[in-house]
Amino acid sequence: LPSLSLPSSMHLIQVDSVQRWMEDLKLMTDCECMCILQSKPISTEKDEQNELILSSQYSTCDNLQLLLKRAWIISTELTRIAQKLEKNKWQRVHSMTVRVNCHVRSMINEYNTFNRNSSEEMHQFEKLLIDKCSEFTAFTERCIQTEDEQILKSMKSCVNETLTTVAQYFGQLIELVLTHEAQNLMRQIELSDSVYITESAISSLFSLTQEGAHLCRIIAKEGGVVALFKICRQDCFRCLYPQTLRTLASICCVEEGMHQLEKVDGILCLADILTDNTHSEATHAEAAAVIAQITSPHLTFTQHLSSFLENMEEIVTALVKLCQEASSGEVFLLASAALANITFFDTMACEILLQLNAMKILLAACSDKHIVDTPYSRDQVVTILANMSVLDQCASEIIQGNGVQLLMEMLFERSSSGNSAEVAACERVQQKSAVTLARLSRDPEVADAAVKLSCIPRLIKLCRSPTERNNSDSVLVACLVALRRLAVMSPDGLEDSDFQQLVKPRLVDSFLLCTNMEESFV
Repeated sequence: LPSLSLPSSMHLIQVDSVQRWMEDLKLMTDCECMCILQSKPISTEKDEQNELILSSQYSTCDNLQLLLKRAWIISTELTRIAQKLEKNKWQRVHSMTVRVNCHVRSMINEYNTFNRNSSEEMHQFEKLLIDKCSEFTAFTERCIQTEDEQILKSMKSCVNETLTTVAQYFGQLIELVLTHEAQNLMRQIELSDSVYITESAISSLFSLTQEGAHLCRIIAKEGGVVALFKICRQDCFRCLYPQTLRTLASICCVEEGMHQLEKVDGILCLADILTDNTHSEATHAEAAAVIAQITSPHLTFTQHLSSFLENMEEIVTALVKLCQEASSGEVFLLASAALANITFFDTMACEILLQLNAMKILLAACSDKHIVDTPYSRDQVVTILANMSVLDQCASEIIQGNGVQLLMEMLFERSSSGNSAEVAACERVQQKSAVTLARLSRDPEVADAAVKLSCIPRLIKLCRSPTERNNSDSVLVACLVALRRLAVMSPDGLEDSDFQQLVKPRLVDSFLLCTNMEESFV
């Protein structure tokens, strides 16, 4: 069975099982009703039928969510049918096939009640899918009426083939539906002069982007990035800029979104927004979020970065100012994340940051617990410090801003909630603070300050105690490197056993020793 590109499946699976059942109960009971009604309308009048089957109180966004939930159920059922078929559970295969048949009919019926202008191509796929589902049900019904193993064996390949075709038609229909809905939203955004209608369309578009990368690709392909940047260039829609930029950040997680951004000079538009002081902080923050997204070091497509370099100085200057004037932790996080990403791909960014006294601004922000209030924010700050620490001038800035003290504190970073994402962020903070210390300790003044602040005992503790570093190998390697650098500058700061085990051997041997170390070590 080919994999189906159903964007809603990823986050729906993570919902609590009881909550999931409660949400699906209506859909399941509708399905059982469909077994009797076989998708026949209650009324012969089309308008009456529409009112009876689906209440008009639902918005387009609600209807799409219903469609995506139904599609997720069908996708899950098709996967389960393939599993039962593999085990020759014919009775289960047939009952599930009947259920899928009904769900497909319900989905098509529901969609047609709120979409009255479907294309001929869509109607053709609907008919193909319904016919193939009926054929599939008839096949499996014949299978449960025979006990002859040879006959069943010969029919199994036909059933498998039909199942694959049903999945293929279903995937193509969903693709058509989602493309059609994206086109409708694009049309509303491009043609409407009404702030209310445009806001509603952007809101629906943003909801779609949260359903996964596949939907973001469809939206980008249908001109979503172009339409949204058009909004960002019209003063009459200024109140919609934050919402529009948030949607753009979501779409630009896929390569197709990046290509569109490049075509419409999106980076220049973002630079204009960031440097325009008449915009609200919320608008600046969301523009920073787009910058953070398109400069992510995890992206494999970087064609857009050539035009980014042309505007980098303006953008970096605006982002530093946003960090300095941030009124909340969220704004600081978005601005600092953008800066952190920028420092990865060009050393010129680090030089610009030095000229702008960014080190002093970031270190000052870390002392304000209202602004730098999470491990995620500290992760961004220490990333910038680590990348800037390759520059020789950075050491004096760190000393003046009491940065060694901050790096020492970051070596103690621990999660308060136990949340896996927060734990991972804490590990990154520990690792990068150790990396920064190692790089900066080539300067005797920084190394001396680190020794006086008892960095060496803390690094030894992180190396020897797996729980202190949450069993992170990357933290261990960084701490070993930092410890060795400080040991060169201050050899008297280590016990002989620490020197013999953590400094003198090859790095890989010390690493293996520490990873095998028992927690009972004294």
